[in-house]
Amino acid sequence: MATVKSGRNKTIDTSLSEGQIYLDRCITVTQKQIDLGRVLDKTVIGNMLDVCSLLPPESIDLIIADPPYNLTKSFNGTTFTKKKGDDYEEYTRQWLSAIKPLLKNDASIYVCCDWETSLIVGKVLSEFFYVRNRITWQREKGRGAKANWKNGMEDIWFATNSNNYRFNLDAVKIRKKVIAPYRVDGKPKDWTETENGNYRDTCPSNFWDDITIPFWSMTENTAHPTQKSEKLIAKIMLASSSKGDVVFDPFLGSGTTSVVAKKLNRHYLGIEIEAQYCVWAEQRLEMAESNPDIQGYVNGIFWERNSLSEQNASSSGAKNATSLKECKRKTKKQPSITKPDNTQKTLLDFERCNNV
Repeated sequence: MATVKSGRNKTIDTSLSEGQIYLDRCITVTQKQIDLGRVLDKTVIGNMLDVCSLLPPESIDLIIADPPYNLTKSFNGTTFTKKKGDDYEEYTRQWLSAIKPLLKNDASIYVCCDWETSLIVGKVLSEFFYVRNRITWQREKGRGAKANWKNGMEDIWFATNSNNYRFNLDAVKIRKKVIAPYRVDGKPKDWTETENGNYRDTCPSNFWDDITIPFWSMTENTAHPTQKSEKLIAKIMLASSSKGDVVFDPFLGSGTTSVVAKKLNRHYLGIEIEAQYCVWAEQRLEMAESNPDIQGYVNGIFWERNSLSEQNASSSGAKNATSLKECKRKTKKQPSITKPDNTQKTLLDFERCNNV
């Protein structure tokens, strides 16, 4: 008897036969590419070691890599078998050697791993790049252990190709509620007072506890066993790339990196060996055309967990601000009364407009 999903279950699990239209959009690369023209904004089916050798050098601005962790795990029937430490180290060195020539001088790379493989990844990464930081992501979900601590964390290594690199701090600040507001001469000190509460945009640390893994009720969720959330990838992408840059994922999986790149106006290129996952990646890219939202990232702001009401207020404020501008244009108010404002609105600006 066929299993029927709950109406709230948004998991993408389209079969190969059902998703042939998406598979047909993918390409293979068998010849040396002079430039990115043929492969830009594409999903490539193939082995990353083979494909990378055919891509043009110094063409990538950012790499986000989520290679198989050193665990025995099945990916749509293809099993990655746990290796000895030395063998996994050599495997890591092999794929890093393949992607190194593709990066521009000012490019960055992020590599996801678990606590055990992190010891290897950090070591090998330093052989090729300038290691800048190790981010620890509290993903929370994980199996309990009878004789060990539950593994609820993963590491993300951040490295650059040179000392000349970008880091867009303001793009990744987190909006948090101010619990104990501090004032100077009666005025807020480094925070803003609004009708919905007191907030401060804080600098992000290398401990990320504001991002969950995708759940079955989220539209971005797929049946991929190790999918990363769009919010996680968005934070990386906004910090270390700009609009129009080329973002490359050599282990694309179900397409999160490409989807986020599309939503954030970056170019993308992804390689995935499993045709089934390529189907889901292309299906999600199609969905992104009509739904560019990233859960937890609203109006250019990353929100902490359990702040949905504030996020909704921000979205509502954005709509009200847009309607207000349209109304002003229709009534043709004089510039001396209403000065044009072309700056990007945030929640704090919208709060002031709601009473107009």
